[in-house]
Amino acid sequence: MNIIYEDNHLIIINKAPGDLSQSDKTNDISLVDELKNYLKVKYNKQGNAYLGLVNRLDRPTSGLLIFSKTSKSLSRMNELQKKRKIKKTYYAITEKKPKKVSDKLTNFLKKNQTKNKSFVVDESDIKSKKAVLNYKIIKKLENYFLLEIILETGRHHQIRCQLSHIGCPIKGDVKYGAKRPNKDRSICLHSNKIEFIHPVTKKELTITAQPPNSNIWLL
Repeated sequence: MNIIYEDNHLIIINKAPGDLSQSDKTNDISLVDELKNYLKVKYNKQGNAYLGLVNRLDRPTSGLLIFSKTSKSLSRMNELQKKRKIKKTYYAITEKKPKKVSDKLTNFLKKNQTKNKSFVVDESDIKSKKAVLNYKIIKKLENYFLLEIILETGRHHQIRCQLSHIGCPIKGDVKYGAKRPNKDRSICLHSNKIEFIHPVTKKELTITAQPPNSNIWLL
């Protein structure tokens, strides 16, 4: 567990691919569980420590996760999320080069609960949700392409689904059309930077996280 920022209100970590953000049906130990234990020991708490998860990352992805230590900071961070005042920047490595060097992608996505997968559907579908992201190609790798992505919305599997829809699946993401899985079952999608106004101190925060230590991410 890699903690890269901590104060009296927030903890921000650089999640490794494969780590579980919060408990699910697998019953594997989650980062929420690990951090609660960390806080309990650090502050010598008798009972369970309070911890709220602000944002989520899919298990095979990596990067920045924000946790709140207090209910006050959690409610304020949730409000920032709702108002889209947390700027999130991602890196993605794709198998193919997008047709445009940079573009704004706008689609309507619908989640299939059974398959745990999102699909691009027609805007007329009443169960669809608007998804918007901006990307630009920032580097040509040996056999792949490195994209920088800024999210305007936060939908289920949004980046994975929208990049797949333009014929550029993320390396390792077989669920969305990649040719083969990565050996460690990760996908090459990394939450690289977050920018927001601290909910309590009101200071501007810009937090960055290094991609996983693997050859493909040696940028």
